[in-house]
Amino acid sequence: MLKRALTASIATVLTLGAATACSSGSADTGSGGSGGTPTVKLMVGGIDKQIYLPYQLAESLGFYKKYGVKVELSNEANGGVGADTAMASGQVDMAGAWYVHAIDFVAKGKGVESIVQLSGAPGEREMCSTESGVKSPADFKGKTLGVTDIGSGTDTLTKFMAGQNGVKDDQFHRIAVGAGSTAIAALQNGKADCVITTQPTVSAIEKKGVGASAINLASTDGAKETLGGAWPAASVLARTDWVNSHKDTVQKVVDALVATMHWMDSHSAADIANKLPASFTENELVTKDDYIKALEEDKGQFLPDGIMPAGGPKTVLATEVMVGKATSSLDLGKTFTNEFTLAANKKLGFTPKTTPAGSDG
Repeated sequence: MLKRALTASIATVLTLGAATACSSGSADTGSGGSGGTPTVKLMVGGIDKQIYLPYQLAESLGFYKKYGVKVELSNEANGGVGADTAMASGQVDMAGAWYVHAIDFVAKGKGVESIVQLSGAPGEREMCSTESGVKSPADFKGKTLGVTDIGSGTDTLTKFMAGQNGVKDDQFHRIAVGAGSTAIAALQNGKADCVITTQPTVSAIEKKGVGASAINLASTDGAKETLGGAWPAASVLARTDWVNSHKDTVQKVVDALVATMHWMDSHSAADIANKLPASFTENELVTKDDYIKALEEDKGQFLPDGIMPAGGPKTVLATEVMVGKATSSLDLGKTFTNEFTLAANKKLGFTPKTTPAGSDG
């Protein structure tokens, strides 16, 4: 979830067991009760953003139904409870959110883990006005930088990029600009020199001529170049105790999403766009052609097999350590599992392309 990292609101989250990731527990039929097709409630932190498109695509392709689970998708409301917080408090079973939040939860003693990893990069771009002079994070000094929200994942990334390039927090200014039209307005009105955002907002900024991409975190290669390694972002998060007591249901959800990732890997951006609701691909910000072009450019952020990549958790942890949200001694094995994705790839007859992360990340 891009919108917010763990803040004081997490103090209201129900106490969670800090159990080890999927190490034990019995299978269950899921939220739908005994027998029949289990039902899972999954809230997404921006369901119409390209970085989160696999959740809806799986529904559009009929894969949830095919693999034996009913998934009730919902979208995090602006100003409402975040998807990760809703999951942690039991309002929903799963969250479509950034993996970094699992690290934040575990750092606070809460048992939350990523069960399937959809991307190896944040899918973000630092969009800067031509007058800003920003070409790299080293140029952040003295600038006003727009982030989704103060304390959000994009805020953490911004501070991390600055710190890696010798720019201290007090040498630049950060403001909350949200996403979509509000992020565009911040650039257009000169409130921000740069904003960190995703597609389709990136394409809209370029089309309006109010900014250009200065830093590319929209592909795994781009993340490696700027952040020092793959930075797994979009994922499915769930409480570890819930996962351990609903393993059969979890496997069905993961099967559906792994099948979706392989389908995406073998189909064009146009094919993908044609399977999504029209409201996702055509709106006040972009045309369908814009959407497809943007997806062609940034499709490299998605992993083909749902597997947490080796080295990825360590890179994400490094950002949290730098901004003071975790310590280097944190047990990364509690923040993710490849148990279900490896089983799904085997069951579906796919040879994984991603080297799986070990328990040490």
